[in-house]
Amino acid sequence: MPTPTKGPRLGGSPAHERLMLANLATALFEHDRITTTETKAKRLRPLAERLITFAKRGDLHARRQVMTVIRDKDVVHKLFAEIGPKMAERPGGYTRIIKVGPRKGDNAPMVVIEIVEALTASAAVVKEAEKARGTKVAPKKAPTGRTKEIAKDAASESETAASVVAADEASLEAGQDEGALAAVGIGEADAAEAAEAAEAAELADEPEAE
Repeated sequence: MPTPTKGPRLGGSPAHERLMLANLATALFEHDRITTTETKAKRLRPLAERLITFAKRGDLHARRQVMTVIRDKDVVHKLFAEIGPKMAERPGGYTRIIKVGPRKGDNAPMVVIEIVEALTASAAVVKEAEKARGTKVAPKKAPTGRTKEIAKDAASESETAASVVAADEASLEAGQDEGALAAVGIGEADAAEAAEAAEAAELADEPEAE
């Protein structure tokens, strides 16, 4: 058990404090998170992390060391079978403390102490790369709903622009076709007028019959 901090203990005697911390650790490993006062959580955290370190070792001596604190065999089994292997890639910091505001009645500051999630495979690879290069690599963020909406809007805008361009090209081609047809019609009219003028000239040149 870690060296106790200076100041008054949690219980009336050292034995009472050990029992209180053992009960808190048992509840934490059984439920993965508990709500307690800030003072108790700060005293519980080093004990809980030390027990998780024993669980990561997983040998018989470590199990016996844990059972001197936690008497519930089911909780000890969960600690060694689930929590310990889950924290195999994490070098420390197995718990976190989150403040939740004061308690009604005595206004004691309350917190939630919980076991953190296990490192994923990608996070473990990133940590190995950081350790090898001595630099920090920002993990890739999964696309959020806002990012997906922006991508969808951009795709719809590009489709709309493409349809507008296609419509403009179609109207331009239609205008060119109408112009060509009009030009052909004008040419035919001019040819007809020229033929009529030539025929009239021939009739004028012919001598009148006596």
